[in-house]
Amino acid sequence: MTIHEYDIVVVGSGTSGCYAAATAAKAGLDVAVVERKDEEEAGHIACGDALKGADTFPTAIPKSRIESAFTNTEVDHGRFEIPAHDSVLDIPVPGELAVIDRWEFGRQLISAAEDAGATFHYDTVVTDVLQEEDDSRVYGVQGKRKGDVVEFHGDVTMDAAGALSVLQDHADFSETTFDSNVSYSQFCSAYREIVEVPEPVDWDDALVFKPTERASGYLWYFPRTPTTINVGLGFQMSEEPMKLVQDLRKDLQERPEFEGAEVVDKLGASLPTRRPYDSATAPGYMAIGDAAALVNPTTGGGIAGAAYSGQYAAEEAVDAIERGDVSEQALWRYNEQVMDHFGARYAALDVYNVLSTAIDVDELMELLAALPGEQVAEALYSGKTEMGLGLKLKTAIGAAGYLPKIWKFYKTKQLAEEILDHYESYPDRPSVLPQWQEQRDEIMERVYQRTGADPKY
Repeated sequence: MTIHEYDIVVVGSGTSGCYAAATAAKAGLDVAVVERKDEEEAGHIACGDALKGADTFPTAIPKSRIESAFTNTEVDHGRFEIPAHDSVLDIPVPGELAVIDRWEFGRQLISAAEDAGATFHYDTVVTDVLQEEDDSRVYGVQGKRKGDVVEFHGDVTMDAAGALSVLQDHADFSETTFDSNVSYSQFCSAYREIVEVPEPVDWDDALVFKPTERASGYLWYFPRTPTTINVGLGFQMSEEPMKLVQDLRKDLQERPEFEGAEVVDKLGASLPTRRPYDSATAPGYMAIGDAAALVNPTTGGGIAGAAYSGQYAAEEAVDAIERGDVSEQALWRYNEQVMDHFGARYAALDVYNVLSTAIDVDELMELLAALPGEQVAEALYSGKTEMGLGLKLKTAIGAAGYLPKIWKFYKTKQLAEEILDHYESYPDRPSVLPQWQEQRDEIMERVYQRTGADPKY
């Protein structure tokens, strides 16, 4: 058995792992990044490939290092296809947006983290989490590399292993506040292909979304270039599984612009469509990116949350290691930073995701068709929308028969904003978290009552 000693051990070389590694290495710490894929395949991840707000990302990996991955910077709106109404709803996308080459993006992140001083260990599958017997402090991970057992020891272990991380299955968090209220049903299973089409599409300035025949499923078409399209399909794991490949193929065959198309890449993945973890810290352990459910639950966008969570976690880990204290309390500031920057907003957006599970696909599309695009955009991206009662009634007059659905959306919106306000009082220490959770759960009970949805947590 081989044992490697580092200050910080990062498991996973995705966005969150690379930003964490670069941040800690630049601060002078010895950082290991443990990756199950080989060096060539690392960075190849199934993703919608839409990157929002890259110019405001953490500077540990500057924008100049990732710009080579930007393939389409002309996208400025979402295009929702509503088959039942034979119509299209255009929704503006606020802020800078680019569709990227995700593999190139991943390569550049790894290169930047290496240049910062992080050491990458490829072909290593993590099989267990190492914890002290007396205080349950995590001090590293054990894995296998080409049949050999290998251990990585560190003061702090960062879980960047993605959605439904296996590390969390092996760790004992019973004496911590680390969020264990996690179920596969709170996640989405997805399949993605990159398709080359013979002629340029006429919607290369838009992210295209389309519902499947069931409310739990959705299709997306993101143009990397006018002739290279990132296409995918996913379904909520709380619902009956879909035949992803077959259902996607059926839709592609029905779209004339994809006649004669060639598939050049295909991958499957899972992603969180739930609120962020209430706490993503334990003694010597921090979950970042998808491993802490830091993804916009209405759009699936997770690159920004991953980047920021990686930096925030590393900054707190550096300070904790310098103080010689890696307890849950010492790492807690990471949770506060996440909630303050974007976690509260994602938790509010999750309320709309809850609503969607209680509405069948036709009702959902009617609701989208009835609402002004600006209000839908605000709901999808900010968690709040200025849709007062006057605008609601004005909209209903122009969309006869939709008043009950719009009223439900309006009341759900109020509860989403109540959740957002509650998250602004996220506790500053672990001991206060249970009381805060109890108050949050009371609001969620009213969400379930208002929407008619089954409890999600």
